[in-house]
Amino acid sequence: MKYYFLGKSGLRVSELALGTMTFGTDWGWGAGTDEAQNMLDIYLDRGGNFVDTASGYTNGSSEKMLGEILGERRNRIVLATKYTMNTHQGDPNAGGNHRKSMIRSVEASLSRMKTDHIDLLYLHSWDNTTPVEEVLRAMDDLVRAGKVLYVGISDTPAWQISRMQMIADLRGWSPLVALQNEHSLIERTSERELTPMAQEMGLGVVVWSPLANGLLTGKYSREELQQHSKDSEGWSSRVTMMANHGMLNERVFNIVDEVKKVADEVNAPAAHVALAWLRAQKSVTSILLGASKVGQLESNLDMLDMQLTEEQLQRLDTVSAIELGFPHKYLNDPTNLWGVFGGVAVERR
Repeated sequence: MKYYFLGKSGLRVSELALGTMTFGTDWGWGAGTDEAQNMLDIYLDRGGNFVDTASGYTNGSSEKMLGEILGERRNRIVLATKYTMNTHQGDPNAGGNHRKSMIRSVEASLSRMKTDHIDLLYLHSWDNTTPVEEVLRAMDDLVRAGKVLYVGISDTPAWQISRMQMIADLRGWSPLVALQNEHSLIERTSERELTPMAQEMGLGVVVWSPLANGLLTGKYSREELQQHSKDSEGWSSRVTMMANHGMLNERVFNIVDEVKKVADEVNAPAAHVALAWLRAQKSVTSILLGASKVGQLESNLDMLDMQLTEEQLQRLDTVSAIELGFPHKYLNDPTNLWGVFGGVAVERR
């Protein structure tokens, strides 16, 4: 296990993080206390130190379970949680990004996790209504009070995050040090704006859904996925969800095929290949691993022993490539570069 600084902070986090959205069975699936305890033990034994949860995961059971099983190991981990999601249906102030929601959520999280501080507090999802100054000042108040050590953000447009970071810097408030967003061989659109923004503005990137809802585990054949994209009856609810969200198409089928080919070459599970590709991306600080069973977590942790060749990484890059769109394509066009630099080759240091 390797450790990296989280953004422009001195905080060190492991390259693989333990996602605990599966801790608790309130949603009809997930891990009970004993299974969660075993997964946490295995993760820590393998060198992990970055545990991720949220106030809304399994209706608060995830945080409560962590509070019960962490014990004296609490201070050896970086404990991250999130606020935003409504926890009391019918109450319009029980969710959102505003100060009341934030303070209420943090106090509840501290109580459930039996700790006096949260190492990293994320804004979970942008609500498109709360003034950014209100969010940033409330976060800074929590940091000054010692209830939160670092702050981050998730599922928010790049332009809004960069604006927030500038305001925090100008006003001397606590900066955002982490960005959590979806990223995988199948979902690479964050590379258009979010990833370069995070690198420029000093946020460490923590990736969720690295296996694209299970598509990159290789457990579904091309034929099965093609058939399901046409007829969803008689299939699992997860694949039905993917089909309904337009995730099953020729590009996805080609990516899954290539991942399986590389997996055969290295004699390893397809999931290891997908995770190894992400691990090779210099922009990625940590990858969230979510599992509901010990075996799943153990298998994913075994990818630490894998090293793909440059040729294999290039093949995966090529099959999963996306159009960056305007203005990126225009600005990198040779004709435009010639017009700017007059035919002189100019490279970044």
